[in-house]
Amino acid sequence: MNTLLLDSMTAAKVERSLPNSASLFALSGFFDALSDITRLKILSALTVSPMCVTDLSVLTEINQTTVSHQLRILRAAKIVDCRRQGKIVFYMVSGPAIPTVMNDAVRAVLA
Repeated sequence: MNTLLLDSMTAAKVERSLPNSASLFALSGFFDALSDITRLKILSALTVSPMCVTDLSVLTEINQTTVSHQLRILRAAKIVDCRRQGKIVFYMVSGPAIPTVMNDAVRAVLA
């Protein structure tokens, strides 16, 4: 027998606020992509300015092959976007919420 200690109104509120399976799957992928120090470093740099792989490599002190590989993962998670300008591909955060998430996360872990 599963008896809730919560009152029925609170239990109903919790049930309504739970994300659906598709949202949970997407959220899991998002946080999985952020679970690597190298990707966090690259993403932190991109929250300041769009950059090409070469600039990211130099500024983050990560070799270009690794930067490219990590950018593929961030793109697959829809955290990073890119645009081609001639022969150069510039990477940037995919939307204004990403820097906010990063800043909030830093504040949460340092609190």
